Amino acid sequence: MATIQDIGVAAAIYLLSAFIFFLAFAILRLQPLNDRFYFPKWYLMDLRSTPSRSGAFVRKFVNLDFRSYLRFLNWMPEAVKMPEPELVNHAGLDSVVYLRIYLIGLKIFVPIALLALAVLAPVNYTNKTLQSRLKSITSSDIDKLSISNIPLGSDRFWTHIAMAYAFTFWTCYVLQKEYETVASMRLLFLASERRRPDQFTVLVRNVPPDPDESVSESVEHFFLVNHPDNYLTHQVVYNANKLAKLVEKRKSKLNWLDYYQLKFSRNNAKRPFMKTGFLGLWGKRVDAIDDYISEIEKLSKEIAEERERVTKGPESIMSAAFVSFKSRWGAAVCAQTQQSRNPTLWLTEWAPEPCDVYWQNLAIPYVSLAVRRLIMAVAFVFLTLFFMIPIASVQALASIEGLERAAPFLKPLIEIKFVKSVIQGFLPGIVLKLFLSFLPTILMIMSKFEGCTSLSSLERRAATRYYLFNFVNVFLGSIIAGTALEQLKSFIKQSANEIPKTIGVAIALKATFFITYIMVDGWAGIAAEILMLKPLILYHLKSFFFVKTEEDRKEAMNRGSLGFNTGEPRIQLYFLLGLVYASVTPILLPFIIVYFGLAYVVFCHQYESAAAFWPDVHGRIITALVISQVTLIGLLSTKRAAQSTPVLITLSVLTIWFHYRFCKARYEPSFVRYPLQEAMMKDTLERAMEPNLNLKPYLQNAYVHPDFKGDEDWKEEFNLRLQENGSVLVPTRRQSRRNTPVPSSISGASSSSSPDAIPEHSEP
Repeated sequence: MATIQDIGVAAAIYLLSAFIFFLAFAILRLQPLNDRFYFPKWYLMDLRSTPSRSGAFVRKFVNLDFRSYLRFLNWMPEAVKMPEPELVNHAGLDSVVYLRIYLIGLKIFVPIALLALAVLAPVNYTNKTLQSRLKSITSSDIDKLSISNIPLGSDRFWTHIAMAYAFTFWTCYVLQKEYETVASMRLLFLASERRRPDQFTVLVRNVPPDPDESVSESVEHFFLVNHPDNYLTHQVVYNANKLAKLVEKRKSKLNWLDYYQLKFSRNNAKRPFMKTGFLGLWGKRVDAIDDYISEIEKLSKEIAEERERVTKGPESIMSAAFVSFKSRWGAAVCAQTQQSRNPTLWLTEWAPEPCDVYWQNLAIPYVSLAVRRLIMAVAFVFLTLFFMIPIASVQALASIEGLERAAPFLKPLIEIKFVKSVIQGFLPGIVLKLFLSFLPTILMIMSKFEGCTSLSSLERRAATRYYLFNFVNVFLGSIIAGTALEQLKSFIKQSANEIPKTIGVAIALKATFFITYIMVDGWAGIAAEILMLKPLILYHLKSFFFVKTEEDRKEAMNRGSLGFNTGEPRIQLYFLLGLVYASVTPILLPFIIVYFGLAYVVFCHQYESAAAFWPDVHGRIITALVISQVTLIGLLSTKRAAQSTPVLITLSVLTIWFHYRFCKARYEPSFVRYPLQEAMMKDTLERAMEPNLNLKPYLQNAYVHPDFKGDEDWKEEFNLRLQENGSVLVPTRRQSRRNTPVPSSISGASSSSSPDAIPEHSEP
């Protein structure tokens, strides 16, 4: 097992690596070539221009002002001190609330750590239980600071129970105050938000078929009858997935045409050629520019034919529609009430923002969604169980003893003191991290198959599964599988009535593994994220090969989102570890605090569903709190302290009661419903400021599928490219080929948030 010295060596190495990442970031962000990438918001708002460096040629690419490197950490206080209202305007409410999760971690764990290290650590350390009574258990110096070092039946366990109550009350207090703050921020944000199509629009699903009316006619008739004073317009949903694939294929061809035209502009004496075979490795040799122009023209004809088929064919019309109203109040009434006496028909929900719609899943029949969710639930169970096998193997091998058993020839090398410290501090966490690297992609595919209709709901669904997976495999799997394999010899030699006692002690002994995991995944992982190396490399590749206009450059500057589907579950795992081990092994808490501090500084620098994910965050922290209490009950029951069980059960009941009575019932409605009072106030204010406002042109085509965009803009854009098929590039007036202001890597298709880019037909 790792000693305190081993953990100290690993901690020093990880902190040094974090410092190196911060230093590398400071160097990269000072280079003129990277300025647009690291400060994209300022360029998009025209508040910053490309740095101009006069003098030597190298100054255009490298910052030679060495005094600026001496201030390489100045960005930290600037990022942390940014006022919250300014941060909301700059990054949006979602980013601000996401940052507050890290602040909650610091608010909860700093006082808990101080109290636990001052009270529990001395209580645990001043015993000799692990040395005298359980010599068959594999333990380390760190385990002497844990509850495992308390003798059976000791009155000292009442100290741990008292601390569990203190930790619970403090955590609940912080959560209640934070829930109240975020709920107020959300309502204030909604009240001050600019006009958007989703504020007036509802998504209607499971429209019943009518032999005498089309879907469009049924929707119009139903809402004119049942919402006569508020209904404005609607847009039926089409199955345009084939059309989307053709548009995406044409977009790819256009990117390659850009590349070869740019290549030709740099060397006018030589036309670019390519081979038509697989990956351009073999096949007929053709003129690249002429070939791509021909392919694009062919695809354009196919797209026009497919668009015509979809808009005029009744088989492409789904039993769903986006219905827009004359006021926010009318939309709120419709979205939050039952529309039909049959509760399975005319189902309504708030429409996502146009740029947040996941158009592919709108083509899924509503009746098949339940079956899809059942299939994915079963698949997720099997996925979780499958991953238990490699995790159990990791726990068996990621130790000095396990490596020596698996590879005896490495024993002389492993026994070297420094190598031993590095292995114990690095190997377990790194191997587990590698196993988990493919998981987010798998979970996102599962969420897409389930039928989520917005990109934000896709991320929230994937985040929920990632959290459950982390709990079962990373937390429970690492404890149970690791314990069973590590203590196997001890189990064989013990009598049956001694096995529960050994398991209870060994659970506490896994703190060493989680400390190494926190350093690998938390400290080094978060510090590495500030570099954003993958997006930075992609930015420079796009800039070199595809950027021809200022709009293309803005498109290349997009760095993606915060990655809620992977980031939030990771935060929740650290909340779980901190709360579980606060009363068991408090030495783990400083490592949790360092993680939250680093993460807050990093994400302060990197910056909308209006923080709709907050109830999930709060609920998972409460779940972690209850799990910590149940774990303590199990531990104490193996320590002949069963009389403490009713006291701790009472604590769990109080925690759950607090969650439902003071948080969920009081604040959660603000996150799932839009208050009619707020809607009416905003409508009244808008009518007073704009008495002649006509919403119909604004809303009529806001939710048209983005690939129904007419060909006029495309033809103008493509004709300009034909003009560029010469020796000189000419400036273009075209807009970026993406329709959405914040394109997503999830959808594979763009979405229009503006009603300006519309097809000719909004209804069949």
